[in-house]
Amino acid sequence: MTTALWYALVGVILLAIGFASLILTPGLLRKIIALNIMSSGTFLILVSLARRSPDPVTQAPDPVPQAMVLTGIVVSVSATAMGLAFLLRYYEATGRLALPEDDLPAAPAPRHEEGPSA
Repeated sequence: MTTALWYALVGVILLAIGFASLILTPGLLRKIIALNIMSSGTFLILVSLARRSPDPVTQAPDPVPQAMVLTGIVVSVSATAMGLAFLLRYYEATGRLALPEDDLPAAPAPRHEEGPSA
């Protein structure tokens, strides 16, 4: 296995861990951290695939994926800052760090009416 393949596999693992954590955890701070883990996995995948030639001697990296990763890092930091600002506002308004499970009132139980008995 090449080094680039190892980086790609680790990136896929990080992406999967971040996605599972994003879906399964109720806490909003953990969801923000999960998004950061997912973005790190995506960056690793992009960097590992940024080769132009298969020749191991002249492995000049492609500058386009590298530029995408640098732009992604800036976007990821900005999204994290915005998410933390929203989380702070939500905490000040509600006093909670997790979304409620279900705010809707429970539906009334259906009534079973008995018909005329024979």
